[in-house]
Amino acid sequence: MKRFHPFLLSLVSGLLLFAAWPPSPLTLVTFFAFVPLLWLEQQGIRRRKFFGWVYLTMVIWNASTTWWVWNASEPGAVGAILANSLLMCLPWLGFHFIKARLGGKIGYPALIALWLTFEFIHLHNWGLSWPWLTLGNVFADHPGWVQWYEITGTSGGGLWILILNISIFHLISKNSWRTLPTVPLSRTLALFTAPLLISTMISPDLAKSQITATGPSHPSNVVIIQPNIDPYEKLTTGSFDAQLHKLIRLSDSAIDDKTTLVIWSETALYMEYGISEDNMKSNYFLAPLWDFLRRHPQINLLTGVESYRTYREGAQSSTARPVPNTDLYVDAYNAAVIMDSTGPLHFYHKSKLVPGVETLPFFLHFLDSWFEKFGGTTDGYTGQPDRTPLPTSNHSYTIAPAVCYESIYGEFMSEYVTNGADLIAIITNDGWWKNTPGLYQHEAYARLRAIETRHWVVRSANTGVSCIIDPAGHIVQSRPWAQTAFIKAYVPPTHEKTFYVKYIDIVSWLAVIATLLLAVGTPVLIIKNKRRG
Repeated sequence: MKRFHPFLLSLVSGLLLFAAWPPSPLTLVTFFAFVPLLWLEQQGIRRRKFFGWVYLTMVIWNASTTWWVWNASEPGAVGAILANSLLMCLPWLGFHFIKARLGGKIGYPALIALWLTFEFIHLHNWGLSWPWLTLGNVFADHPGWVQWYEITGTSGGGLWILILNISIFHLISKNSWRTLPTVPLSRTLALFTAPLLISTMISPDLAKSQITATGPSHPSNVVIIQPNIDPYEKLTTGSFDAQLHKLIRLSDSAIDDKTTLVIWSETALYMEYGISEDNMKSNYFLAPLWDFLRRHPQINLLTGVESYRTYREGAQSSTARPVPNTDLYVDAYNAAVIMDSTGPLHFYHKSKLVPGVETLPFFLHFLDSWFEKFGGTTDGYTGQPDRTPLPTSNHSYTIAPAVCYESIYGEFMSEYVTNGADLIAIITNDGWWKNTPGLYQHEAYARLRAIETRHWVVRSANTGVSCIIDPAGHIVQSRPWAQTAFIKAYVPPTHEKTFYVKYIDIVSWLAVIATLLLAVGTPVLIIKNKRRG
C-alpha cells in the first residue's frame, strides 16, 4: 500500500468532512471522508502519533463547521471545538487498539460500534452533550435520501456512512485485502443505493400545495412571527416596550378569524430581571399583551419568555438558589408558555441547557468562576426532566415545544410525540450567530425531526430562518434571514407514531451492546492469542 505523510492524510480527512457538511452541496463526500484516516491507521503509526493526527482531523472538522459559535462566545467556541475534537478521538483510539491486537475482522466492525456508542453517549446523553456533528445530520438538506430515519433516526445515517467509508477503503487498499475478504465494487454500490431505494419506497405522498393552502376548505391557520429584533438590542434597558409592540403589530397584521395559534420566538418576552411566572397576568409591562389576546379571544399564543419562580425558605424546590440577604429562593428559566386571553395556561422550561453558558455538569463545577468571568453560568437556568406537551385551550393542537437548540436532539423530541404531541413547534433565536452556516444548519436539522416523527414542524426564529416543514422533511414555506415577516398557513395536527417513536433508537442500542461485548471480549481474546503465541 502506498504511504502518504500523516499530515496530508489528516488534513484531507478533516477538509472532506467540512466539504460534506450542510449547507454545502457536496454531501456525497461524506461517504469517503474517513478513508484518509483509515489509510493513516493502516500505515502502522504508533498510538500516540495516531492520536495526534486524528485529533488534527477532528479539530479541522469542528472548527470549519462550527466556527460561528465564536460570534456568541469566543472562549466558549475555543473550548467547545478543542474539547469536542478530543472526545471524538476516543472511538478511533479504541479501533486502533483492537485492530492492532485482533486484526481487521474485529477492528473495523469495532470502529462502527465505538463511534455510534460515542455519539449516543457524548452527543446526546450527558452534561456536555453537543450533537451538532452527529454523522447522520449530514443528510439534513437531502431528506429524500433518508426517509428511513422514521425507523432508525440519525444513528442509521451514521451507520450508513461508516460502512461505506470502510467499504471504499477496502476497494482502494490492496494491503487491506490480505486481512479482510475483498469487497467487490458491486457490493459497495449496493450498500450505497439500497438505502436510497428504500427511502423512495417509504416516502409519504404529501400534496404540499393542497395541505398548506389557506381558504374556505381549511377551518384554521397558524401564524408564525419573525420579528427580526437584534438579539443584543433585546438586552438594553427600556427596549422591552418597543419590542412587544412590534410583535403585536406584526401579529395583528397577520391574524384573521381562522387563526387558532400564533407563535413568537425564543425569549420574545424578555425583561432585564426576568418575568415572574406567578404574576404574569398582573405585570404592568405586559398589559399590551393581554389587550392583544382579548382582541383575539379565539387564538392561543406560544411564546418564549425569560421567567422565574420565587419561594419562601422551607418551601423552595430542590433546584432553587438562595437570593442573597433574603429568605427567598429562586428558579430561573428559559421557558416557553402557551396563553390565551385568560392568562398563561402551561409552561415548559428548557431542558437541554447549553454547556458552559447555561449550565455545567457537577464534575466541572471547579470551573465555575472561569465560566462566570466570560459571561457563562453553571446553574443559571433550571430545566425540567419530563417531556410534557402543551395543549391549547381551543383544542387545536397539543404542542411539542423545542426552545433554542433542543430540536437537534432526535430521541429527546420523539418523547413528546410518545406523550401525545401532534405538532412540533421550535422557538429559537439564531441571531447571536449572525448570518453564518450555523443558522442554516439549525434549520436543516429540524427537517430530520419531521421525518423521525412524521409530524409537521413549525419554526419561529427571531431573525430567521422561520419555516414550516412537512412530515417528509420538505420546507413548504420559509422566511429568509434578517427580514421582519410572518407565515400564515394551515398546518394539520398529526397523530402518527413511527417505529422510531414507539420503540428505542435501535441502531444506537445495538452499538452499545456491541461495545460492551468488545469491552468484555477483547481482553479475553488478547489473552488467548498470547497463549497460542
